[in-house]
Amino acid sequence: MNPSYDPQTFQVKSDSISSYTAKTFGWMFLGLMTTFAASLAIYFTGAIYYLYNGILPYVLLIAELGVVIYLSARLHKMSIGMARGLFFVYALLNAVTFSSIFAIYSVSSLVFVFGMTALYFGVMALYGMVTKTDLSRIRPVLLFGLITLLVLALLSVFIPGMETGMCLIGVVIFVAFTAYDTQMIRRNYMAFQSSPELLQKASVISALQLYLDFINLFLYLIRLFGKRD
Repeated sequence: MNPSYDPQTFQVKSDSISSYTAKTFGWMFLGLMTTFAASLAIYFTGAIYYLYNGILPYVLLIAELGVVIYLSARLHKMSIGMARGLFFVYALLNAVTFSSIFAIYSVSSLVFVFGMTALYFGVMALYGMVTKTDLSRIRPVLLFGLITLLVLALLSVFIPGMETGMCLIGVVIFVAFTAYDTQMIRRNYMAFQSSPELLQKASVISALQLYLDFINLFLYLIRLFGKRD
């Protein structure tokens, strides 16, 4: 899934690639809307106060991780319908954990940060689509950044005052991931264009990756700029 990058080759089939890219972003958008709609429903119906009792949040976190691992590991063997179904299962599971932000932050903050996230995400996605730079070279840096974030998250439990620095690093990491994952849509197209089924499955994975980029970027920005109720 990492063929050589040749912008001129991409230009030859720009219409097909444009359509494929648009459909991938369409799935990502549907996933985001599923999460936001379900989160609002959970919050406004009061279900959030029942869901966050006991060990259920931890069970849901494990379930989310399990869906991502299973989808990535079994992608070649499962049907397209199942791959898409698991994507939306993940979006619904994530809605339960995501719903807590409505109880913590003011509506004006959520709207403001959502707009900021959409702007950053849009700019970096556009960059990923038009740049001639091979962004696969920054993959090791991005992976190191994710490990750093995990370490900082663990340290922040014991060492106060690390929140702002960790969130700033998180924003940088996920805006970079947005450009990288956007370019990977084109790489996947070049790798799997001879197999329509694999191409559609790769679109689901790309949509999930972009979905995670947007969600994580939003969560780090809301922790930086959000105002609590």
